[in-house]
Amino acid sequence: QLQLVESGGNLVQPGGSLRLSCAPYAFTLDYYEIGWFRQAPGKEREGVSCIGSRDDSSFYGDSVKGRFTVSRDKGENSVYLQMNSLNPEDSGIYYCAARYSEDYLCVTKPDLYDYWGQGTQVIVSS
Repeated sequence: QLQLVESGGNLVQPGGSLRLSCAPYAFTLDYYEIGWFRQAPGKEREGVSCIGSRDDSSFYGDSVKGRFTVSRDKGENSVYLQMNSLNPEDSGIYYCAARYSEDYLCVTKPDLYDYWGQGTQVIVSS
């Protein structure tokens, strides 16, 4: 069973920034599409962003477009989610997930992902 580990969650004030990291345990992220998802209490899991495996094409949900940036560092074998201009609605547990894909376009449908991390909590509050 492939495993992912997220880190970087924290308490931050509105308007602040955080960078989340997603690293695999004992496998390389090459050829894996990576999705970022979040879940707030009482709400369904929401697709935030994803990055493709072929040319690092990316996608962002409407609620984070222009504020979040997903990137891949092949040397570090990690994927990052830079989150700027955070607001309380961004609070939740953030998960990264992986799926093997040779598609150019990534997707943010949770059911399509095979491997998940344990999540890292983000709290945006003054």
